[in-house]
Amino acid sequence: MRRSILGLVGIGALVGLAACVTKDDAKKLVEELQSAQPTRPDVLPVMLSRDVPVRYPPALYGKKAQGNVTLRIYIDSTGRVRPESTVVAQSSGEPAFDSAAVAGVKDLRFSPAQRHGAPMAVSILFPIFFRHPQGAPVPGDSVLHRGSDSVAARASAAGQPPPGRSQQRDSARR
Repeated sequence: MRRSILGLVGIGALVGLAACVTKDDAKKLVEELQSAQPTRPDVLPVMLSRDVPVRYPPALYGKKAQGNVTLRIYIDSTGRVRPESTVVAQSSGEPAFDSAAVAGVKDLRFSPAQRHGAPMAVSILFPIFFRHPQGAPVPGDSVLHRGSDSVAARASAAGQPPPGRSQQRDSARR
């Protein structure tokens, strides 16, 4: 009992000390925390490329294989992806999908991230979704827009992967 009373007194003292922090002290603390994170942008990068230049591997397209790849890409202060810094953050489990994703994102263009109005380099996670127009729905995907892409339907009918098709943009519609 005596121990719990001492514990309550100690907690009360800490609360009392915390209550003594002035508004100016709190503001200074917030500013220090923000300045300690100089790599955090005020404005995030925006993809300028119309399509994601990732090619569906023909062998996997023929098998109607599907998968997701998450890449970590480094976007420099001019908005260009630095391909030497691109890594697979989460594999699809299919090496050909992973390789196609890494090879394709090198040509992406972004408006650069900004901090205090100045362009800055950032590293972001970038998902790529490989979806076959005749493939079964993948858990987590919506089937509302399946089959509505006429380019994919024509390519599928011809037995070919859609040329220059953006799995990124198509997946965003789902």
